[in-house]
Amino acid sequence: MNTRSLPATGAWREGDPPGRRRFLHLDRPRLESGAVLPGARLAYETWGSLDPDGGNAVLVLHALTGDAHLRGPAGPGHPAAGWWEGVVGPGLALDTDRWFVVAPNALGGCQGSTGPADPAPDGRPWGGRFPSLTVRDLVRSEVALAEALGVPRWAAVIGGSLGGMRALEWAVDQPDRVGSALVLCCGAAATAEQIAWSSTQLHAIRADPDWLGGDFHELPDGRGPHAGLGLARRIAHLTYRSPQELEARFGSAPQDGEDPAAGGRYAVESYLDHHAAKLVRRFDAASYVRLTEAMSGHDVGRDRGGVAAALGRVRARTLVAGVDSDRLFPPADQRALAEGLGTSARIIRSAHGHDGFLVETEQVAELVAELLKGA
Repeated sequence: MNTRSLPATGAWREGDPPGRRRFLHLDRPRLESGAVLPGARLAYETWGSLDPDGGNAVLVLHALTGDAHLRGPAGPGHPAAGWWEGVVGPGLALDTDRWFVVAPNALGGCQGSTGPADPAPDGRPWGGRFPSLTVRDLVRSEVALAEALGVPRWAAVIGGSLGGMRALEWAVDQPDRVGSALVLCCGAAATAEQIAWSSTQLHAIRADPDWLGGDFHELPDGRGPHAGLGLARRIAHLTYRSPQELEARFGSAPQDGEDPAAGGRYAVESYLDHHAAKLVRRFDAASYVRLTEAMSGHDVGRDRGGVAAALGRVRARTLVAGVDSDRLFPPADQRALAEGLGTSARIIRSAHGHDGFLVETEQVAELVAELLKGA
């Protein structure tokens, strides 16, 4: 990966083209840790129009390295095209001619919402001083967004992976504000294996000489924890895809024009290199650390008397679904969650592993249509 021309961070920063982003300035949010974020903001995008009674609003929540750009082309301000083009839009399952769709960038993220790459009150990037976050902190910033937009109650809250954790937390923490929820590819609490995979990625980032305790944002172009973030992405991507898919696509074939015996790469190595380079160009290593830590701390039962008691607070009509080949958040997690909610888990059939909820848009669209049918 050639990093000589790369800035220290792939974060969106003040002065960059805003694209479709809109911004909500938060009123000094106090986090679960007790820390306060003065001057914080939440970036978000919307599609469709809000009905006068606010009853047609749907909240869509992204995964770890996602953002608010659900649909629309790549371009100034948006390094990639919308990540759910096959689900959200006119005439699609989440029909923006009917529904007012809202997608925020998570607090602590790096695509417009306040995160480690943004200036602290002293004018320097927060960097390693940026406080720890929980899934509850992310949701409570999104509650402020709902209030600012005039949405008293979401017709539906939808999310996968980290977005699924937030959708579930919304239903538990704000039961009167959620009419229905689609929780994809997550469980009620992080498991030891999920925490272990995350820990390995965080060690990779922190081992990079340019991590500097998180205070790398003012390094010159070509410097930054690019290698560490790239390695973290390679590890993560292996957990996002399935062994069956990797074998079918790559097997032990060499990359075209390269000989592994002479220092070249296997095709699967080239694939991982490609995804590492893409992420380094559009993401911030410190945001990756803070949001990954939030995922590891996910537990809806914490300080609520346990998972069963927490799920008993949910009033929303809830669909829970997982991908049959997901080895990071396996279907057993969704079955246990669904059982706790008094329902049954749905299965998305896919060879793409955890990323199946992003890839199998037709199956996900069916779940979204079912969820919204009675909304």
